[in-house]
Order: sequence, then structure tokens, then C-alpha cells
Amino acid sequence: MSDKISRRKIITTGLATVAGVSGLAAAAKIADRYGLLAPDHQGIFGAGEALTYGAQRVVMSHHSLAREFNRSEMSKVTPVNHEHPDDELYEGLLAEKFEGWRLRVDGMVARPGAFSLPELKRMPSHSHITMLACEEGWSFIAEWYGVQLSYLLNLVGASPKAKWVVIYPLDDFWGSIDMPEALHPQTLLAYGMNGADLSADHGAPIRLRIPRQLGYKNLKFLYRLTVTDSLKHVEDGNGSAAPEIGYSWYAGI
Repeated sequence: MSDKISRRKIITTGLATVAGVSGLAAAAKIADRYGLLAPDHQGIFGAGEALTYGAQRVVMSHHSLAREFNRSEMSKVTPVNHEHPDDELYEGLLAEKFEGWRLRVDGMVARPGAFSLPELKRMPSHSHITMLACEEGWSFIAEWYGVQLSYLLNLVGASPKAKWVVIYPLDDFWGSIDMPEALHPQTLLAYGMNGADLSADHGAPIRLRIPRQLGYKNLKFLYRLTVTDSLKHVEDGNGSAAPEIGYSWYAGI
């Protein structure tokens, strides 16, 4: 297949055809050539991840928006899928209203930094009323407030060669997103929900809010972001803790 083939042409004439007869491994090689290979393509979901992630990224990487709702459509109940950490570190931060907490940003950035919650709140604020859909079958609609992740990445001078942002929380459920998702206008570092600061169980002090992906990608209790051009040597190389419990790294909806 010619290297001159366009990214969209991969979908219309490339990946699907190759996967049909030659196998998903061949499709994965094509996807990798164009930077469309999911980090867990060798894991439990196999090379099929190349098709799902690659197809969605070509079609909707930058321009598609998650549906936004009216306030009249907001949910009365806002469930959580797991409660906040009960260890000494988190409980101590919670008790002091996160005064000593900082969000570190490092890796392939020109100006690494550590930002307090008040500093993040002084940055330009954005909000959207969107649905958080859980992979376990429940969902709710809420209004989320925060700073666009793209703003913070521009502030610290993320390298144009970077491909991923690794997200580390104060629990063990770490993850990552690609740069198209990180720079998407709806992707927030959310510090508020429905007119109030985030509660502990909803992810205080900061959670990632990505309305274009399922709930488990919306990581809570954040403390560090690392910008990188490779995930191969980050933790187990699968891009997040999700594959360890049977979920795909990519959770686009």
C-alpha cells in the first residue's frame, strides 16, 4: 500500500480490507504506519484495537463534539462508580481542602510546572452540560466546570512531537489519552460540577472530563500529567490500568 494514501483512505480502502483476509495483525501494521495504533493492541483485545481506534481517529479526531444538553435535562441523581481513596495521603489532602495539593505537569514540555487548585481556577474557565456514560450501563447528565486541558498544555509549552498525555491519579487507576483528545475543546480538567466544587467521590480536587469517551477514561483525583511521544516504557506499556481489568484502552463513544 502506497505511503501516499491519505489517512481517510486507510479506512475506505485499507484497514477493513486487510483485516478481512490477511488478518488484524496486518491491519495493525498499516495503522502503526500512520500513528493510529492503540497502545494495548497486543493485549487482551489484540490487533482489533487498531481497527476501532484507527477508524474513530481518522473520522472524528479533532472536529466531532459530544452532545451537549440543556439544564432542564440534567440528572437528579449523579452516581459514582467508586469512592475516593481512604488512605492517609488523600484523607489528609481532603481535610486541608487540598491546600497542599499540586497538579504537576512534566515530560515533553518547555516549562514544567506544579499548579495549585486556586491557580487552576484563575485560568480561563469553560463548562459544558454533557453525559457521563459508564461502561457498566448507567449514565447521568451534569454540568462540568474546569480549565481546558489544551490551555494548560499550551501554557507549559507541550512539544509538537508529543503524542500522548499520561494521567496519574491519587489512586492506582492511571491512564493516558492521545493528543487529539487532550487538545479537544471539550476535554476539561474539571474542578466543579453542577455549581459546586467536585465532591471527593466525584474526583476532587481535579478529574479529567472527556465527554467523547466512556466513564472509566474520565480519571479522578489527579495529581500529575506527563507529556510523552511513547507509551512503550510507561508502566506496563498498555497505556492505562484499564486493560488489566478487561477494558480497552480506547473507550470512544
